[in-house]
Amino acid sequence: MRDAEILVGYDGSTDASVALNWALDEAGHSGQPVRLSYVFEWLTVAGWVGPGLAPGVWPDDTARRQVDDLVRQAAADAAAAHPGVTVTGEVYDGPPALVLQERSAEAGLLVLGSRGHGGFGGLLAGSTAVAVAAHAHCPVVVVRDGSGSAPTGPVAVGVDGSEPSLVALGFAAERAAQRRVPLRVLRAWTAGPGGAAGVPDERAAVEQTLEPWRRTYPELAITVDLVPGSPAAMLIEASRDAQLVVAGSRGRGGLAGMLLGSVSQQLIQHAHCPAAVVRER
Repeated sequence: MRDAEILVGYDGSTDASVALNWALDEAGHSGQPVRLSYVFEWLTVAGWVGPGLAPGVWPDDTARRQVDDLVRQAAADAAAAHPGVTVTGEVYDGPPALVLQERSAEAGLLVLGSRGHGGFGGLLAGSTAVAVAAHAHCPVVVVRDGSGSAPTGPVAVGVDGSEPSLVALGFAAERAAQRRVPLRVLRAWTAGPGGAAGVPDERAAVEQTLEPWRRTYPELAITVDLVPGSPAAMLIEASRDAQLVVAGSRGRGGLAGMLLGSVSQQLIQHAHCPAAVVRER
């Protein structure tokens, strides 16, 4: 769904603004429209808390109008700053994670800040970001305030031969080709009794998976790195010099009942650049 819109979870927080800026940059490369989505959730006891606004008591039509104005103005400002990008905004009602999950079924990409107004300072990625990454119907990019994004750095992707990692590879290759930057493919391996003797076989397996993408994007520079140790540590380290790091939702070590694997969870918590979690629709 490359022509589908980029959906941005937006609540006026700093992290949401950082996510919006990333989404606008992505739209500049892909040509996709951008939709800001503010999810308005009423709390039955304490009211609601909005960006820069006092807590409200349900039902509060004034608060709802303030949110509508906030989203409308943010969309207008974004469109003015990026004249080649179509930007719209909409306010939805309901639990944020559930609403964004439902809306993702019609989106090409969902972009979130790591924490919104409901986050706690000690959490690197908020509960909404983790929940949406686990259940969304489209790829999810989590952008954390303060995380770097090397403008000329590569797109890094972890590949282990599993189906989700191969889907992630395609996503990463497309982004790297659009941005005209190298694609860095990483595979973690654990030395067996033969030590490093199995490395050529590991590299050959990766190269085989790359063949269709080398044909699709002949001008794309692709490097392959085999790194001993933990897949999560490998990708987090690679994110230091990358502009985007990509992982499948689950790798070979995942259990069928787990929608989000430990590697992708660690990545959205600790990556030094925007992190994408990709799964098949």
